[in-house]
Amino acid sequence: MFLTVDTELMWRHHAARLPAEALFARSIEPAGVGISYKLAVLKRFGLKACFFVDPMPALVFGLGHIRRIVETILAAGQEVQLHLHPNWSGAAADDGGARYSRFQMVEYALADQSDLIAGAIDLLMAAGAPRPVAFRAGSYAANDDTLRALVRHGIAYDSSHNGSEHPWPSQIDLPIRQISPVARLGLVEVPVTLIEERPGHLRNFQICALSLGEMRAALDHAHDRDHAAVTIVTHGFELANRSGIAPNAVHVRRFDGLCAELAERAGSMPTQHFADMPVLRTGHSDLPLSPDPLRTRWRQAEQLWSNLVAERVG
Repeated sequence: MFLTVDTELMWRHHAARLPAEALFARSIEPAGVGISYKLAVLKRFGLKACFFVDPMPALVFGLGHIRRIVETILAAGQEVQLHLHPNWSGAAADDGGARYSRFQMVEYALADQSDLIAGAIDLLMAAGAPRPVAFRAGSYAANDDTLRALVRHGIAYDSSHNGSEHPWPSQIDLPIRQISPVARLGLVEVPVTLIEERPGHLRNFQICALSLGEMRAALDHAHDRDHAAVTIVTHGFELANRSGIAPNAVHVRRFDGLCAELAERAGSMPTQHFADMPVLRTGHSDLPLSPDPLRTRWRQAEQLWSNLVAERVG
């Protein structure tokens, strides 16, 4: 079990010209349900989580904000691994997002990807993190050149493959239904877990994407079929509404419920840190959970409530 938290400063708040402190607050600690809230819930339930931290905004705002993020996570006993949104490499403070570099890693050649990764590793370590062993590209935007670049820099695990985001921007040359770990180009690819919400349509295992019922069903499916791994995604800002000024009660309930569920399953499906260098079973042909119309309709109704009510609070 890999419970992963993509932890990043949000471009849309930068484009809205929020000052750096407000940008940090709404991206990382929004409305009291940011990473500190998640860390407290994880501690209560005795779970491990991987926080994929993007250090690239340090090029614009300095290391102070990234250092605070890293220190908060490590002090709680959780791990920091590498996340990377390359658009920050060309950004500038206080210009409303007018300047930026290309947004997706797959838009860069191998040599440029390698340079971006090397720079991001240096920034993350300068902010106090141990040398990373795992990576996820921003927006899952990785290709096989990304994997080659990661291996050059000693990264052992990548978790960018997301078949629900193929062919753009997730472009690693694997089947879109690949959800089990696979040895590839010198590292282990740990894909994001998917379910099939309706025939031919995949949805990733993410707090804002699945209902708690769908998450429980996906866990049951993985357990009963002895899947090699389950990889769950959330974001530092995901439990708040889009403006970052109030909790989204639907998403908070899902996260809390998922953590309780994982704690109950700890004996058979323990959460892991990549830093522990787990030996993952590769070569499995694990398949996503099959569609169930009732589950899908329930989530759609819940999502409607989230969009019409929870997102408008505050």
